[in-house]
Amino acid sequence: MADTALVLGGGGAVGGAWMAGVLAGLAEAGLDVAAADVVIGTSAGAIFGTRLASGGTAAELYEEQLAGANPIGLTVTLGQTARYLWAALGSRDPRRSVQRLGRAALAARTAPESEVFDVVGTLLGDVRQWPERELRITAVDARTGNLEVFDAASGVTLLEAVAASCAVPVVWPPVSVAGRRWMDGGSRSTSNIHLARGHRRIVAISPIPKAVGPHPSAPRQAAELAADGARVSLLTPDGTARRAMGRNMVDNSRRPAAARAGHAQATALAESVAEVWHG
Repeated sequence: MADTALVLGGGGAVGGAWMAGVLAGLAEAGLDVAAADVVIGTSAGAIFGTRLASGGTAAELYEEQLAGANPIGLTVTLGQTARYLWAALGSRDPRRSVQRLGRAALAARTAPESEVFDVVGTLLGDVRQWPERELRITAVDARTGNLEVFDAASGVTLLEAVAASCAVPVVWPPVSVAGRRWMDGGSRSTSNIHLARGHRRIVAISPIPKAVGPHPSAPRQAAELAADGARVSLLTPDGTARRAMGRNMVDNSRRPAAARAGHAQATALAESVAEVWHG
């Protein structure tokens, strides 16, 4: 069994801020989870995972959230929310649910694909090359509903992979990469913790532990890996963090408070995480 894996889930601007706080809090407690043998990122987690795997630090990510740097000018309307929910909740079958979501995403009137690439490019800073370390980025084929895991050997650029992982259905258009249309990697699972199977020690940070629709939750996926013999530490927002985050995951004004809540939560949980990470 391979050794360590860091899994970073999706959660929009606000969930990402909380996650940055968690990462910084763990790092300050002496837990460099960013040094994992593999980093697996979904949506916001794909952005932060890429930056960490490329030499960035948790402290940098945290300070950016506190300062409100690089705000995402994205508004989610009630109509978009309703179309998302209608598609995702329209079937109890997981595959049909994500296929419905893909059809809704392909039919939606949104900003051009170039906006997704522009925003993601800004959030990645100057990082454009796949890192030497193992980095896996998730996305979902909008036409088939199949999950794809991009890495350095996939034949796509790093920016393409991360943009595909961040293309929130109905809100942003599925992006065109390698002749296919891709949507947010969290469309099937908000964190895709199952992709860490085969690793002995796993830390998973999941801002939104339950996907909309009939899909496995982060706690369920973590429990399945633990049942296979892995040591798993799953961090999800506690009550204080949820209040700081609010309900709108693209509300940039919530980012500093969400980041501080994540930092405080990680500080409180550092000892239990260390038991897994150093076990």
